[in-house]
Amino acid sequence: MGGLDWTIGRGARPMVVVDEAARQVDEPPPHGKIGMSTAWRITDGVPGRMMEYRKRALHPGAAIGVHPIAHDEVYAVVSGEGEVVSDGVTARLKPGMTAYLYTGAQVGIRQTGTAPLVLIISYPLEKVPQK
Repeated sequence: MGGLDWTIGRGARPMVVVDEAARQVDEPPPHGKIGMSTAWRITDGVPGRMMEYRKRALHPGAAIGVHPIAHDEVYAVVSGEGEVVSDGVTARLKPGMTAYLYTGAQVGIRQTGTAPLVLIISYPLEKVPQK
């Protein structure tokens, strides 16, 4: 839609600036509710979005349980350490590392060490939400 608007001279949609603090919630992580986490649902409520972009801190001992994914996902480590698993293969992660996970894989991630594992998680939406 933005490309069409630009082509006919109406300009693209304006940007959306999100205050993370307004999107923060403490909750058990998805896919098993293992431990506790802090989630920032950064793109929730962004009109016409095509992707999900979130931040999640897995508190010590917490994990997103192994589950199938229906789209590619990216887990980028901001701070802390953890282990990611994809179809039975495990890799250690630390700050500055990113796991690219493929459609159809069985994936999960868990916090290790003493500090929370803070991740940026992003994936495409199958259907653009109407808001």
